[in-house]
Amino acid sequence: MDPVLMEQLIKVGMAIAVGGVVGAEREYQDKAAGFRTIILITLGSTLFTIFSLTMDPGFTQTRVAANIVTGIGFLGAGAIVREGGRIAGLTTAATIWLSAALGMGIGAGDLVFVSAATVITLLVLLVFPKLENRIDRIREARTYEIVVGASDHKKVEGIAALFDSLSLRVFEHHQAKNEKSIMSTWKVIGSPDNHEKFVQRMMRDKSVKELNY
Repeated sequence: MDPVLMEQLIKVGMAIAVGGVVGAEREYQDKAAGFRTIILITLGSTLFTIFSLTMDPGFTQTRVAANIVTGIGFLGAGAIVREGGRIAGLTTAATIWLSAALGMGIGAGDLVFVSAATVITLLVLLVFPKLENRIDRIREARTYEIVVGASDHKKVEGIAALFDSLSLRVFEHHQAKNEKSIMSTWKVIGSPDNHEKFVQRMMRDKSVKELNY
């Protein structure tokens, strides 16, 4: 068999293996970009890079690489969605972007370096969430939507004071008013325990007409 063809087939096989390992973790987490998607992204980036190396030796190689980076950015953006007051899919989008980079490295022939980068990627995806959960237990951001009576301005001031007393830092506050009610939106950071204490206080407060978070 032609040595060049053999080398390219090895790269294709490694792209499938690397994409499969990363994609399996995403599939296990039930993410939008799962097993097959990550494999196809890694394989596609590998093939684009291989083809760019066999084209015009001028500026074609760098142009193809630059367009892979740009194109994969649009694909990753599709994985980012808003869920309530939170943004979801950022890790999946970053994984899509990284998988393309791994594919480009395979296509360029940096197989050992890509193998090491794949191990680091799995470490970040599998081990770092535990560290992230520990951080979340110490500090959590929430968005509260609270509705009180239209004439109950003191209650809004009381809510601000309650946040302060519970060491919950308000970093954004918006208000709207109609004939019947005042609607306040508070973006707050603090410990999960203090967030729960705040929620319980609001639940027991009869002057609070509505609470969402």
